[in-house]
Amino acid sequence: MPKKQEERKLLIITPSPHIKSRADTRKVMWTTALSLLPPVVAGVYFFGFHALLLIIVCVVSAVASEWLFLKARNKDTSAAFDGSAVITGILLALVLPPKLPLWMGAVGAAFGIIFGKQVFGGLGYNIFNPALIGRAFLMAAFPVALTTWVKPFYWRFPPDAITTATPLALAKFSHQMTPYLKLFWGNVGGSIGETSAFAILIGGGFLIARKIIDWTLTASYVGTVFVLGGILWLINPQKYPDPLFHVLAGGLLLGAFYMITDLVTSPLTRKGRIAYGILAGILVIIIRLWGGYPEGVMFSILIANAFRPWIDRIFVPRRFGTGRRPGGKR
Repeated sequence: MPKKQEERKLLIITPSPHIKSRADTRKVMWTTALSLLPPVVAGVYFFGFHALLLIIVCVVSAVASEWLFLKARNKDTSAAFDGSAVITGILLALVLPPKLPLWMGAVGAAFGIIFGKQVFGGLGYNIFNPALIGRAFLMAAFPVALTTWVKPFYWRFPPDAITTATPLALAKFSHQMTPYLKLFWGNVGGSIGETSAFAILIGGGFLIARKIIDWTLTASYVGTVFVLGGILWLINPQKYPDPLFHVLAGGLLLGAFYMITDLVTSPLTRKGRIAYGILAGILVIIIRLWGGYPEGVMFSILIANAFRPWIDRIFVPRRFGTGRRPGGKR
């Protein structure tokens, strides 16, 4: 038999994964960063030049912190430029108040990268979403600055008239509802990238179309908030907001498309992801309606992150060719 024909019949055994794809970590990360452009543009449009500076500072601080930490550990520093740190910086900035001092944004980004990512071993090993870890730290360290909001186009108003409350705070503490149209376009007070549902839907839809994120996570998270919020609204519409308000107001959509869908911190199986989204959605409603804060997206995702290992253990897929899961369970 000719040598070439003999080589073609050889059985080649290689380690997993056996499903090949043209996409790699760098491509996925930079595609995700590109999808964040609509919320970034909307945030800068409504909140001005300081918002743009805050986004830039958070990105630079995140990349620099990762590079320095990798350098200190004698690791490959090129990983700092794979796009993951850039996403952390952008997402952190998008969930911060528009007038937050720049140095606070830099500190939050560095904290998120170091304590939310690198101390666990870097990309792929972190348990919690690094951007939300950075924001949680800032919330604990600087609570006043993290809850001081300004009106869209605030530079047009006199200095004593630029502060405002977010739609969720108005609904929770003053029972004042914000028109849906303002919530959809983003002409309301809030974090830089959370106010415009329209911009977030563009970026999130792009990620789903490119199959970067799993739509079931987004659907289970938003769907749970909508259904549970709707039930409570039907029970007492004078006390509780309607379900559409829950979806459009606050950071639910940004969290649903960009944070709960994080490839590292979300469950591995489809059923596990649905349970994960339901858990986080229930937590959002509990915190929004009965907690001390008007918003619950950040806490819901971080708590769900902590439960992710148990969810993966519960929803272990069955072994191929058998009726049993690993460990002998059916």
